[in-house]
Amino acid sequence: MSGVSTPTTTDKVPTRAWLPTMLTLAAIWGCSFLFISVGVRELPPLYLALGRVMAGAIVLLVFLAIKREALPRDRRLWAHSFVVGAVGSAIPWTLFGYGEERIPSLLAGIWNGITPLVVLPIAVLIFRTELFSLQRGLGLVIGFVGMLVVLGAWNVSGGADLTGQLLCMLAAVCYGIAVPYQKRFLAGSSVSGTALSATLLLCAMVQLAIVAPLITRQAPPAPWSLSIEVLGSVLALGALGSGIAFVLSMRNIRLIGASRSSMVTYLMPVFSILVGVIVLREHITWYQPVGGLVVLLGVAISQGVFTVKRKPVVVTPEPVAQP
Repeated sequence: MSGVSTPTTTDKVPTRAWLPTMLTLAAIWGCSFLFISVGVRELPPLYLALGRVMAGAIVLLVFLAIKREALPRDRRLWAHSFVVGAVGSAIPWTLFGYGEERIPSLLAGIWNGITPLVVLPIAVLIFRTELFSLQRGLGLVIGFVGMLVVLGAWNVSGGADLTGQLLCMLAAVCYGIAVPYQKRFLAGSSVSGTALSATLLLCAMVQLAIVAPLITRQAPPAPWSLSIEVLGSVLALGALGSGIAFVLSMRNIRLIGASRSSMVTYLMPVFSILVGVIVLREHITWYQPVGGLVVLLGVAISQGVFTVKRKPVVVTPEPVAQP
């Protein structure tokens, strides 16, 4: 893999090949914030994240067994998977857990919407898997203004709400780093999406199994001591949000690239807000959804959904050697 995507690569992929997958991912991941909010009622965030990756890994290993497919043996691939497992799974899932101890789940879902704003500059400047234009720069500026609105920058007084929002923002930044990294070093592999996803989750599971007891200073609670709601949330987060969704996400990254595949965040806040209001009876301040809309507008402009009628200034990345 060259590590460089061209403007025509993703345009050749028909919409019907990736749009249904994106809608499914938006529903699964949008509802994940509800499950996290329920899970942290009885589980420390680190153990909730550990349970999630364990459940997801088991589901994917069963899939591999049914398909009679083995895990990859390439040490370099495992090394890159270890990085993505940490930055794309273990760390952000833990941060969202700690964040949702302080803020509503629907607000956490809104903060997840900044992911494409982080993906683009990192993909362009560091991993060189995307191209840049003035229109995309405009989208980034608008998205940044939206982030300040969501945060309520004119009325910041600290406390649990601010801490929770910053934790969720940092989790979204981790996603923004993991997506182009995954595109650069993993998406071009001949290994199937199921095997790659299982590898990522196994790496994250090892990381959390070591770190969780050290930080929480307590053993994991026995499964039978948890309520049905919490157990169901852990299984849903693992089997759906971490297992099946990982395979679908890898498929879209391979089809349409890291930046465009991150457009799933357009719809995720819609699902997170709906389930937060309907199921958990949550409430938020007026400027938070308004800021979320501004963020999504910036994302849409940066992704070319609204085309600016002028010739873009394109910075073509230098060729990158194969990893």
